[in-house]
Amino acid sequence: MQLNSIFQFFVPKDKKFFPLFEQASGNLVNMATLLVKYVNASNEADKETLRVQIEDLEHTGDNITHQISMELSKNFITPFDREDIHYLANTIDDIADYIHGTANRINFYGVRRITPPIKQLADLILEGCENVNLGILALKNMNNFDKIMEARAKINNVESRADSVFDHAVADLFENEADAKELIKYKEVLQNMETATDSCKDAAAAMEAIAVKNA
Repeated sequence: MQLNSIFQFFVPKDKKFFPLFEQASGNLVNMATLLVKYVNASNEADKETLRVQIEDLEHTGDNITHQISMELSKNFITPFDREDIHYLANTIDDIADYIHGTANRINFYGVRRITPPIKQLADLILEGCENVNLGILALKNMNNFDKIMEARAKINNVESRADSVFDHAVADLFENEADAKELIKYKEVLQNMETATDSCKDAAAAMEAIAVKNA
């Protein structure tokens, strides 16, 4: 092994991991923004274009997660605990999967009537992703502990509001939807969207754990 390679092996990897996490969280914001546009689009051709764009960004997210895993396998020194890096990367990837899954379910199940709760949950997913991104950006400097905790609090609030929207929407379905197939379709979409906000909360918990350990 050459001297430069040996030196590189022991250099702190903040120049590798932080940019990757920032790419991943920025990608989430882009996906969530497209999801909001998707559920508000009235033209089916426009919706399909947006769905494909969401799918492309989900693949981008997968590639970033893979790069983070590769960096973990190659590098001895990391900016924070390896298990925290792995968990945070996976929670971000989960959020991307649920955003992608929402658009796909709406498309594959033939959901034509986009209800107010679906639009509300899309807005909340975007809000959650924006705060995940803010938390990730703050992780670069552990002096930003308060900013990280503020992002965590906002994400928890988003998740709580999403639970309320979901519970009321499902109760309304059981009360007013006579068609069992339609009920199942809408419940599946709503559940997937609510779980996306749960994953935002998981990402927030991962960031809090990192901040507490390194404060």
